[in-house]
Amino acid sequence: MSETPVWVHNGEILWRHRRLLVRVFLIAAACSIAVAFLIPKRYTSTAMIMPPANTNSSSVMIAALAGRALGGGSSNNFSSLAGSLLGTGNTTALYIDLIKSGTISDHLIERFELQKVYDKRYRIDTAKRLARRTSVTEDKKSGVITITVEDSDRVRARDLAQGYLDELNLLLTHTSTTSAHQERVFVERRLQTAHTDLLRAQQELSNFSTSHTTIDIKEQTRAMVDAMARVQAELIAEQSSLSSLRQIYGDQNIRVKSAESRIGSLQQKLNSIAGPSSSGVDVPVSSDQPYPALRSLPQLAVPYAELYRNLRIQETLFELLTQQYELSRIEEAKDVPVVSVIDTPGIAEKKSFPPRTLLTLALTVISVLITAVFLLIRDRWEQIPAETVQKVFLQQIAASGNRVLHRIPGVRR
Repeated sequence: MSETPVWVHNGEILWRHRRLLVRVFLIAAACSIAVAFLIPKRYTSTAMIMPPANTNSSSVMIAALAGRALGGGSSNNFSSLAGSLLGTGNTTALYIDLIKSGTISDHLIERFELQKVYDKRYRIDTAKRLARRTSVTEDKKSGVITITVEDSDRVRARDLAQGYLDELNLLLTHTSTTSAHQERVFVERRLQTAHTDLLRAQQELSNFSTSHTTIDIKEQTRAMVDAMARVQAELIAEQSSLSSLRQIYGDQNIRVKSAESRIGSLQQKLNSIAGPSSSGVDVPVSSDQPYPALRSLPQLAVPYAELYRNLRIQETLFELLTQQYELSRIEEAKDVPVVSVIDTPGIAEKKSFPPRTLLTLALTVISVLITAVFLLIRDRWEQIPAETVQKVFLQQIAASGNRVLHRIPGVRR
């Protein structure tokens, strides 16, 4: 006779106890239905928002102005570098962190009296309960943020979702206004300092130009070299004419005296243009001389170039700060854009939790399975011989545990 398959044997055991399994099924179904209906309902309200674009108009303008002020082929590279340094981070992640911040949750707890609603003594426990019932997710492709709130009251679920939007707008408005004001104040102070530096640079260049009669060293040098060349040419021509006149008329002739006088005048003019020899010492300008000597121009070029370069730097800085100051005033004055709402939260028509049918079926099936497993284990236990060492050991453990339990008054009764 062949041995009975295990599944047939297990089926026979369960069939013998079919009435017990049916009773367990009915009792578990009734209890599961009761439990499913005793669990409070929860309703879900959802809002979808879209953060504003990740741009900063003042930063972009500053980068463009800086590139234009520098000029040359490297302006585009500098503008790109300035834009990257002045840019902002990922606004979607920033919005999610703001929604989950303690500031917003504290305001919602006070606004809706959630400590009483959730029956919590401490605010931190209330905040944790609110966080568990709130879900904030992000669509990686579009950047859309979804706020989902669960609550036992469908109206309060809608109001909490809307409260997140309201508090986020208030927080953004306060933060943006504060930062714009601080930026405007900082730029205003820096602009005043730059204006003072610009006036000082202008005064220093003006004083230097006045004391040395310098307007444009480059142009003045070119003009004086041209003038000196003309005088030198006239002087050479007069000297040649004087030699001819002396050979013809002698030294005492009136025409010779006149030529000598013109040569002296040209020589004096040439000396005046060239200036006396100096060993690196500044050559003072006489009151009747409207221009500096040619020999003094090289040593005047260095301090003049330094003063002129400083003036150009201060002018460029003042222009950039003026532009930034106007942009800061505009940013401070204009209204901060609110969060772009795609879907406003609404009142849920159906509950989102618990799934009563699924919960009833799951609890009933689990109860029947546990009963069936218990029956099979008991059958296996009864088939083990009584003198088996393992069975004796387990019975001793069970007896010891039973004695411990019977020492408890409630269990003894």
